[in-house]
Amino acid sequence: MTRAELEEAVRAILLEQMGGPQVLSLDLPQVQVTDADRLDTGNPRDRVWTHDLLTLSQSPRLGAGLMVMENTTFPWHLTYDEIDYVIEGTLTVHTQSGSVTAGPGQVIFIPKGSQIQFSAPEYARFLYVTYPADWQNQPS
Repeated sequence: MTRAELEEAVRAILLEQMGGPQVLSLDLPQVQVTDADRLDTGNPRDRVWTHDLLTLSQSPRLGAGLMVMENTTFPWHLTYDEIDYVIEGTLTVHTQSGSVTAGPGQVIFIPKGSQIQFSAPEYARFLYVTYPADWQNQPS
């Protein structure tokens, strides 16, 4: 049995046990980040928090979470596709070819393979959506 076949079998069993796919509603304005959500960027002065909204068992293909940044710029290499929807503040993504800035209600798309810097000179609170869901385990 291949890994893909095993994953599909586990997914089918989980869905059967849960009574099928579950549609969820999340009250995003009520979600707060805590010290347990602090992201290690390699620089202890960076003020970045991420809070996953869905588990891999709830959504094995698409990830979603809340990210909060304060007075921080840090480098990141994406091994996955990401969409960022800004809720509050200002988010800037710097690339080798320029920068993109978004404010409340605006979206930034970052394709897989991008070498970027996330930047929030003051404050940014945004929803991130990733594909695939297990973005942390994607090969470089």
